[in-house]
Parts: sequence; C-alpha cells; structure tokens
Amino acid sequence: MNRYNFLAIDLGATSGRAVVGTLSDKGLETVEIHRFRNRFINILGRYHWNIYGLFEEIKTSLVLCGRQGIKLQSMGIDTWGVDFGYVGADGQLLGLPHAYRDPFTNGAPQDVYRSIPREELYMRTGIQIMNFNSIFQLYRDNQQGLSLNTVADRILFMQDLLTYMLTGLKICEYTIASTSQLLNPKTRRFDRDLAQKLGINSHLLIDPIAPGTIAGPLLPSIAAELGVEAIPLVAVAGHDTASAVAAVPALDGNFAYLSSGTWSLMGIETNNPIINEDSMQNNFTNEGGIDETIRFLKNITGLWLLEECKREWSIAGRNYDYRELSDMAIQSATFPSMIDPNDPLFANPASMSAAILEYCRRTEQQAPQSDGEFASLIFNSLAACYSQTLTVLKEMAPFAISRLHVIGGGSQNRLLNQLTARAIGIPVIAGPAEATAIGNIMVQAKAAGIVGDRWSMREMIATSYPAEIFNP
Repeated sequence: MNRYNFLAIDLGATSGRAVVGTLSDKGLETVEIHRFRNRFINILGRYHWNIYGLFEEIKTSLVLCGRQGIKLQSMGIDTWGVDFGYVGADGQLLGLPHAYRDPFTNGAPQDVYRSIPREELYMRTGIQIMNFNSIFQLYRDNQQGLSLNTVADRILFMQDLLTYMLTGLKICEYTIASTSQLLNPKTRRFDRDLAQKLGINSHLLIDPIAPGTIAGPLLPSIAAELGVEAIPLVAVAGHDTASAVAAVPALDGNFAYLSSGTWSLMGIETNNPIINEDSMQNNFTNEGGIDETIRFLKNITGLWLLEECKREWSIAGRNYDYRELSDMAIQSATFPSMIDPNDPLFANPASMSAAILEYCRRTEQQAPQSDGEFASLIFNSLAACYSQTLTVLKEMAPFAISRLHVIGGGSQNRLLNQLTARAIGIPVIAGPAEATAIGNIMVQAKAAGIVGDRWSMREMIATSYPAEIFNP
C-alpha cells in the first residue's frame, strides 16, 4: 500500500484540533498538528459560536500541513450536532450560529407540544427530546419574530457551514442532520410537513447526502491564499459521535459504546431505528451512522461537570491534570454523596461547584468540601449513571450486549473506566482516545477507495490501536 494522508478537522464544544492520519502497510498512524480553543461567546446576552474564528483555524491547519510538506489526499470536518447557521440568497452568512447552551430554547418543547404532542413528535423523528434540538431553535427563532426564518435561503449545520465557507457548495450531511429532530429516520429525509406545522420554512432544509460523499474541492481562491493544493473535502460522518462510533474497534456487533468526553453518549449500532413506547419513555434517540446504520443512544452529561470545576479551580490558582484528579478522587473514595449528571441544574451554571453544592443541599446529602471530594462525587455519579443507562439499553437492544467500548478522550481515564466496569458488571474496552478523528479519517479513506465497509475499517483500527480491558 502507498502512503495516504488525510486531514481530520475535529471540532468539539470546548476545543478543536487538526489531525493528520496516514494509512500505509503499517496500518493507521495519526499526529495532531494543530489544537485551538473553542468556546461560545456572549453577545448581547445570547450565546453564539465564533464561526469565523473556526474558519481561520482550519485555514491555519492547512498552512501547517503545507509547511511540513504533507501531501493531503483530502480533508473532512466533524462537529457537535444540532447547531446551524442561516445563509441568505446572496450566499452570505446571516449572523453567528446560536450555541446549544443558550437558554433561549428553555421551555420550547412544551410550546411545541401545543401543536404536535410529544408522543407524535417522538414517533415521527425517533429523537431524544432535548430543548436545544434544532427543531426547537428554529421554532423559537420564528416564535420570537426573528426575520431569519423568512429572510434566509438555507440553514447549514456547523460541519456543512464550514464546508460551504471552504468550497462554496451547500450540502447537508446525513449524520449531523439526524440530530435536528426534523428528519424521518426511516426515509432519511426531512419531514417537511412537520416543519410547516411549526411555522418553520421547509425551504431552509437541504436533503441529506450520505457520509463519505465527496462534497467538492477547496475554493481556488482559498488554495491560492494559503499556498496549498485545492484538495477535495469529504462529507465525513459529520456528527462527531457518528465519527467516533465508526472507529469502535469491534469485530462483531454485540457491543454497546460510550463516547466519553464533554458529553457521554451511550448506545448501540443497529440496522433499523428503534421507535416504540419504551424508547420514548426512556428518552433514547435514533441518529444516523455510517453504512446506513442507526446509532440508538442516549445523551448523558459527561466530563463537562469536571471540566467546569477544573476551570473554576484553575482561576483560583489550583491547577490539576486528570491523573492528579483521579488520585485525589481515590483518596476521597468513601465520600458518600451522588448527583444526577443530567439534572438541568448542571446544564450551564455560572459555577459548577456551586451547582453541585446546591444539588446536595436540595437532596439533603453531605456536601463535598475538598477538590478531591468533588472529583470522587463526579466520577462515581457518572459510573452510576452509565450503569443505569446500560440496564435500560439492554432491555431494548435486539441482541445481547457482552461488552462496553469506551472511546474518546474519556477512555484515558483509567479510574472512571474501572468504576464503570464495576458498576455495569461486564468488561470495558477502552480506546482509541482519538476515536472521532480516526473515524473521520477512515471515512475519507473509504471515499478514496482505500478501505471497504465499517468492519474492515474497524479491523484496521483494532490492529493499529490496541485497547485496554477493564474487568468488573
């Protein structure tokens, strides 16, 4: 096999990075060439994403590849879901995209239920009800009299918006569109009748394309500006979790996965959506995956809890890495209190530690005093939440779940992995940590005809990145 280089732009809610993956006879090797901060910004009391800053960081990544003499086969972008930008008929971006943690959608689901009952909304879309879903953002924009619903020509989800800024081509990639709660999970097309019932202009929606489709080449003007080749952009599995699940190093389908990072997403991979009374009551979601699969999963607040505490402690002059926090948590292992990570109190508090203290006060539990007690409470609460979610998932899964694959940055937390294995009673297979970027790269390799379906991709990943096993 020749050497093939692919550039993965992996954008998360707190940071972004550019990773070059090289496929050769040795398997897959990755190297991070650029990392940058990404946080939503507060403008006039509303939270937005700095799409222009992300655009410039992507261009910087291309320049760095050029300086290092890396000849790229293609590039692909993955991001978080639900958020989008409006584009006018003249092609210009209309304002900055909302950030999903903006509280402007609080109460929007209840308002929508007056037009479409909750049960009908779930049965039509199969998507977990979360107040920041795209459908509620669009509904609230329209309800508040913002002109964007009528003035805009299209909406583009974050990955598609950046692809548009780089290529001039407007696309809608399937996996990220599936997070909107506007897609029919069986037809994989937007439910335009649903949009119209809520006063959402269905013309804004572009029918999705499959992950692995070549979107188009880098604009000549950008290539000339950066001094790089006009390489193709591949519409990879644009939702970061879809890319991460593509990189699960499983050799058969009897597994559950936990994509562990700022968010934790636990689920299974199926061929068909699971939409019934049980999945609705348990608030599970059916999102798109590669090879026409469905990611049947639940969103769980993840390491966001600890990341926000770390940020507070850093401001106060107490800086810890995750290994130190794990050691501190072990020293406070007997701390008895627990929280529900999914409680709305923890969505976007001004102070995460204060929110945890308020939760303990409200539930009449012992309040943590030391940073180690906070860390112990968070780790044990997450493990307990994972166990509860997996128990429910096992009851709905069409197959027996024999192991849990933990992927993403959280897979490096050995203490949380061991606590999770103990809580769920089955082995935890940890890694790869770079699952999202790896999945992004492998879908590009598939688009280039270098690898086959997801199982051949996973076989190469398992060989290239040996996993660590944690037994109960």
